[in-house]
Amino acid sequence: MRGVLVRAGGSLARSLDRAGVIAEHRLRPTLSLAWPRVLTGVALMSKQTADVAMVGLVLGPPAIAGLAFAYAFWGIVTFLAIGLAGGTIALVSQHYGAERFDRAELAVKASLVLSVAISIPLSAAYVVGAASLIGLLSSDPAAIGYGTAYLAVLAPAAVFEFLNMIVSRTYAAIGDTYTPMIVRVAGGLLNITLNAIFIFGLEMGVVGAALGTGISLAAVTVAFAWGIVGNRYPVIDRPPLPVPVTRSRPHVEGPLTRQLLSISLPLMGRRAAETALIFPLLAIAGTFGTSVVAALEIGRRVRGLIDSLSWGFSIAASTLVGQTLGREDEAEAEAYGREILRFSLSCYVLLAVCVIALANPIAGVFTDDPETLSLAMVFVAVGAVSVLGLGLDGSVTGALRGAGDTRFPFLATVVGMYLVALPVAYAGTLGLGLGVAALYVAMVAETVVPALLNYYRFGTGKWKSVSRGYRETPGD
Repeated sequence: MRGVLVRAGGSLARSLDRAGVIAEHRLRPTLSLAWPRVLTGVALMSKQTADVAMVGLVLGPPAIAGLAFAYAFWGIVTFLAIGLAGGTIALVSQHYGAERFDRAELAVKASLVLSVAISIPLSAAYVVGAASLIGLLSSDPAAIGYGTAYLAVLAPAAVFEFLNMIVSRTYAAIGDTYTPMIVRVAGGLLNITLNAIFIFGLEMGVVGAALGTGISLAAVTVAFAWGIVGNRYPVIDRPPLPVPVTRSRPHVEGPLTRQLLSISLPLMGRRAAETALIFPLLAIAGTFGTSVVAALEIGRRVRGLIDSLSWGFSIAASTLVGQTLGREDEAEAEAYGREILRFSLSCYVLLAVCVIALANPIAGVFTDDPETLSLAMVFVAVGAVSVLGLGLDGSVTGALRGAGDTRFPFLATVVGMYLVALPVAYAGTLGLGLGVAALYVAMVAETVVPALLNYYRFGTGKWKSVSRGYRETPGD
C-alpha cells in the first residue's frame, strides 16, 4: 500500500511540474512544511466551529449570535498574536537560514516578552468589560447574555493564545511544522472532548464551551513550554528545537526588538483591521435579525475551516522564502513564492467546489431552525467563493512576510475591507433593494480586493530590497 501511495505521489508531482504549477524539487519541501500546518489549522479552527455547532444545536440561533459577538472580540486576541508571530517567523527564518542562531534566539525571546506585555492587559479588559463590549453589538438580551458569558470565561486564556502562537511559529521558522502539529492536534481533540462533556453532559452551555477552549489552550502552552527550552518530546520523532530559549544573556536586544516591531506592527495592524471589520458587519447583519447574524457566523466558521489550507501554504511560503533570502538567493525565493501561490490556489478551487456542492448538509450541522438554515446555506456557498481570495492572499502575503515586507499588506487590507467591502455591506440597509445580498457581495470583496493588491506588490519585486535591510545585523 505504501508503495502505491509513493508512486501516486510521484506521478502527481511530475504532473504538476509539467503543467507549470510547481517544480517537483520545490513541491517536496513545500508539502513537508504545509501539510502539518494544514492539520494544525484544522485543529485550531475546528475548536470554534465545534463550539458553534454544539451550542447552536442545544440553544439555537440566539446562542450562535452570542458566540459570533464574543468571537469578534476574541479575534482581536488571535490576530494580534498572529501578527506578532509573523514578525517572529520572518526574523527567525532569515537568521536561521544565515546560521546566526544567537540572533534567532533573541528574536524568540523578544516575541515572548511582547506577548505577555500585550495579552495581560487585553485579558483583564475582557474580564471586566465583557457585558459592556458585547452590548455594543446587539440589543437582543439573550444573545448579549450568551456572548458575555463566553467572553468573560475565556478571557484569561489570552496569554496562552499569544505564547502558543509564538512557539508554533518558531518551530515553523526553522522548518519543523510537524512538532507543533502534534501538539495543536492533541489540543484540538482535547478541546472538542471537553466541550462535548461540558455542553452535552454537564449542560453548561456557552460557559462549558469557553471552559473547554480555555483548558485546552492552557494544556497546549504547557506542552510547548517543554519544547521551547530545548527539550526533546519523547513521543515525537523530531530533534529538539535548534534555537531554544536559554538563560544566557542578553535576554532582550534593543535593535533586534525594534526590527521585530517594525515587521510585526503592520502585521498586527492588518490583522486588527481584518478583525475589526466583523464589528460593523455584525451590526449591519443585526438589522436583518438574529437569524441573519447566526447564518453569517455559520458561513464565516465554514470559510475559516476551509482556509486551514492557508495555515500550511502561508507558513511554507514565509519559511522557504525567508530561509532562501537568508542564503542570498533572491531568484529562488521568488520562484518559491510564485509556485506555492499557484499550487495553493489550485487546491482552494477544488475544495471550494466541493463545499458549494454540499452547502445544504454542511449548514444543517449547525442548526435545524428553518429560517436560519435557508440563510446559512447561501452564506456557506458564498464563503466558499470568498475563500479563493483568502487562498491567493495567504500565499502571497506569506512570501512577503518571509521577506519582512509587511506594510503594504496592511494598507491593502484597509483598502479592500473598509473602502470596498464595508460600504457595500452598508448599502444593504439603505433601502436600495439589496438587503442581505449586500452582505454576500461584501463577504467576497473583503478577501478578493486585498489579495489582488498584494499579488501586485509581489510582482513588483520590491520585497527583495526590503529583505536586504533585515538581513544586515546592526554594525555590519
